[in-house]
Amino acid sequence: MLRPKYFTRKEVSLHNTLGDIWVSYLGKVYNLTPLVEENKGDVLLKPIIECAGKDISHWFDPKTKDILRHVDPLTGCIKYYTPRGRFIHVPPPCPRTDWANDFWRPWWKDNCYEVGLLSAKTRWIRIINTLISQEKRLEVCSEETLDEILQRYLHYNAHAASYTWKHNGVNLDMSKTLGENNIPEEDELYCGSIDCNLFSSSICLYFNDDLTEF
Repeated sequence: MLRPKYFTRKEVSLHNTLGDIWVSYLGKVYNLTPLVEENKGDVLLKPIIECAGKDISHWFDPKTKDILRHVDPLTGCIKYYTPRGRFIHVPPPCPRTDWANDFWRPWWKDNCYEVGLLSAKTRWIRIINTLISQEKRLEVCSEETLDEILQRYLHYNAHAASYTWKHNGVNLDMSKTLGENNIPEEDELYCGSIDCNLFSSSICLYFNDDLTEF
């Protein structure tokens, strides 16, 4: 099975326009752009559009994975709790004949919108290309393997796979995470330091010279 892709909160936050709407909730990341496109012009999209790029876990009951509910003080009935206003697939408070309920399942229960997982904790690392003395600081997901981090770094170095990745002179296992490779986090290295945010673990890249002498 393929590993799920992890995203940082910053990556999710970049998808915050009408034509590109992502949200996260209960540890997962969803692309709701198709939902918005299918219901274009519907006033019930407003709460979703307002929260584009944000985490909306507070909309949900973590036990049931459903929208939070409350007892209506006027009717005594149990209803969905939507303080930002009713949104797509949430039934109206009272019976109505004009509410379209012919959708397959509510969007928050439809995994077709799921694109990955939200990282529980991110880390900053410095990747140093020893061949050209170039350094790049990256925010990565603590759950990612070095191979997955390499995919991020390809944006800055298309030949990243042609290098040997090392930390403190030791070859890294690219199938393992930073933690599994015993690479300490910055708060472990500089705990209590006023400059702790300025430091991060470094990974050195050594180019693999495949030229053969004749």
